[in-house]
Amino acid sequence: MAVASKTTQDFVPIREIRDGIVILKDGSMRALVLASSLNFALKSADEQNSIIYQFQNFLNSLDFSVQIFVQSKKLDIRPYIALLEERYKEQVTELMKIQTREYVEFIKTFVENSNIMTKSFFLVVPYTPPALTANKNPISHFINKNKGADNKIAENAEFDEYRSQLEQRVGVVEQGLVRCGIRVAELGTEEVVELYYKIFNPGETEKPIQIN
Repeated sequence: MAVASKTTQDFVPIREIRDGIVILKDGSMRALVLASSLNFALKSADEQNSIIYQFQNFLNSLDFSVQIFVQSKKLDIRPYIALLEERYKEQVTELMKIQTREYVEFIKTFVENSNIMTKSFFLVVPYTPPALTANKNPISHFINKNKGADNKIAENAEFDEYRSQLEQRVGVVEQGLVRCGIRVAELGTEEVVELYYKIFNPGETEKPIQIN
């Protein structure tokens, strides 16, 4: 008996990304929050204890689960090298050209001989809409694209309601982290797509997401 081959999409649990919200195939929803790092070792003993206490309070305040995801990858120095090459072309004196070229070669050699890694920290905030029936995906109807105009209004309203519940959870997470001295930013649609693209295509090197 012939076995149907599965495509790559069959192994990806994501059905849709809408307004920065990830909708999984099981109907649950996810929001992603980018968090800055904190140089804990350079803090004084009192500051360290305060951070630990605030983080403990943050965890105890949650009545839902969160996932902490750390993305570690090798530093891509190519955009910086390209910038330096442009600066090299702009130099008008021979001395500055020599110094710029030497600096470019130094950076290339240093990165090649050192395993420099960058880390990004994310929190995944989940929300599962209440099931409409025991065996029905609670949000499958507003994922379906073949609906009439009246149904579309209902679909969008229901999605907004579920997203509002999820955003409340995101607000709790952001407030708790800010109290710990951590900067946070919720990812939008393009940033979420970029993040998942990097996860499923680890060979690709892209610019890291920045917190403004």
